[in-house]
Amino acid sequence: MTPPPAPDDLAPRILQLDDVERIAVAGVEYRPVRRTLGVTAFGINGFTGDAGRRVIEEHDETGAGAGAHEELYLVVAGAATFELDGEAVEVPVGGMVFLPDVATRRGAVARVDGTTVVVLGGRPGAALPASPFEHWFVAEPAYAAGRYREAEAIVRAGLEEHPGHPTMQYQLACYVALDGRPDEALELLQAALDGDPSLAGYARTDDDLASLRGLADWPL
Repeated sequence: MTPPPAPDDLAPRILQLDDVERIAVAGVEYRPVRRTLGVTAFGINGFTGDAGRRVIEEHDETGAGAGAHEELYLVVAGAATFELDGEAVEVPVGGMVFLPDVATRRGAVARVDGTTVVVLGGRPGAALPASPFEHWFVAEPAYAAGRYREAEAIVRAGLEEHPGHPTMQYQLACYVALDGRPDEALELLQAALDGDPSLAGYARTDDDLASLRGLADWPL
């Protein structure tokens, strides 16, 4: 078995899933991705099976060997029939099964040879908050459609997780300016620039802020 990397080794690690060792255990072929790569922030492993063979053992996340994780199962090759609390669900390649309830009884059988499922897991809530960018990326459709207050609400929720985040404040300044609230937009823009002066380069030419230029409190 390949030993896990040393804890202080921060070099990038590139690996093909097919190069991860296959271990026959518990009626499945287990691929120890997490240990091989030395991942510490979340659980990630692979499982492979041929048609008619179990690819995910029947289990829940409450047992002695379980991590009490919420889990995401991603079928990266082949197809599988998942059993979820006794209900069969067909999942093709590219399909995902997310199980937030640790008590859900789950398992899967491969439908074709070479079926491979990658499993990611972690304790509920342990990995949060989400990365800051996620919030303004999710707000993009509302912004593009001119639903500026909807976009604002999405990013303000993110600001609660990342108080004072300059890029979030900048995005909010744009939404609020486009929504016709210049005083509030200027306050947000000033807070963004105080936190990250490099944002001034964007603010000088950003069309979203055009309505603020020329106002007495314009900061640039």
